[in-house]
Amino acid sequence: MSLTAEQQELATTVRAVLAKHGDSAAMRRGLDSERGYDEQLWKLLCEQVGVAALAIPEEFGGVGVGLVESLLVVEELGRTLVAPPMLGSAVLGVQALLLAGNTEANERLLPEVAEGVRTLALCWAGPRGWDSFGVSAAGENLSGSAHYVLDGVQADTLLVLTADGLFEVDGDAAGVTRTAVVTQDPTRTLARIDFDAVQARPLGRLNVARLREIAWAAVVAEQVGAAEQCLDMTVEYTKSRVQFGRPIGSFQALKHRMADMYVLVESARSLAYLAIAGLADGAVEAIDVQAARLHAIDAFNAVVSETIQMHGGIAITWEHDAHLFFKRAHADAQLFGAPARPLARPA
Repeated sequence: MSLTAEQQELATTVRAVLAKHGDSAAMRRGLDSERGYDEQLWKLLCEQVGVAALAIPEEFGGVGVGLVESLLVVEELGRTLVAPPMLGSAVLGVQALLLAGNTEANERLLPEVAEGVRTLALCWAGPRGWDSFGVSAAGENLSGSAHYVLDGVQADTLLVLTADGLFEVDGDAAGVTRTAVVTQDPTRTLARIDFDAVQARPLGRLNVARLREIAWAAVVAEQVGAAEQCLDMTVEYTKSRVQFGRPIGSFQALKHRMADMYVLVESARSLAYLAIAGLADGAVEAIDVQAARLHAIDAFNAVVSETIQMHGGIAITWEHDAHLFFKRAHADAQLFGAPARPLARPA
């Protein structure tokens, strides 16, 4: 997939906003906030760039440009470790609603999501992950526990995925208990949400396999952005760190290692864009998304490990961001699960 001029301009604009308002200091301030992210930055991205509206059709108050543009934003956010409700709400929540195809719900919920004033949380996984549903439905009553819910503690609307389809629940409904959970990655908030005979509104059935592919593609986009940032950090550091009277980046052994990092980042991006373009066109092969998912996991883990090594002791201090990228890499490897290995394309 080659980006159009408009898509390149979108990515450049988002990167500029994040460079000015979403730097490391802003990201760290968000870690200590009630929501776990910088609310002013999210408001700025929604109002001035319209990031939450990108994949929402115009008839539901959005921009209607599509999934590709949304995932370009996710890629840029990956570079900063900033985790506003883009992935959980504006991508997964919106795509779940669109796949369910409930026009009344879309007309009621999506305009406010597009404006950034309503957030969605997709409640899906059971205790062992996304291969099973954590919540079951008995008619229009929901019971059970959804695990690993992105932005689940603060979301305005809960979208509950069950074996019987998608349901809508108000975040403050009776019988709902939301609990923030401690995670390996402090830059992203996850929650466990318990449902005790909660009255819910059925929205319809959807293609869960396609939703899983969209989730994988979104995480891959984030991994690509984060891996590229790790590479850039490493190159800059090796230019300034002097040893034996020379910048360490001039040593051939480190040049080779950084070249390998570059190849990993670019190959991960190529596979990611192939999968994303196929999803957007509706012509994707599942194996393309799976390959992108597996390669992004390996590439990000390898790149961030080299980042840690080449930064030396500073990389494992709280003051440096390298260790946060390391934690994000390992957490992203588990988010929404991963396809089984090895992959084989059907004859």
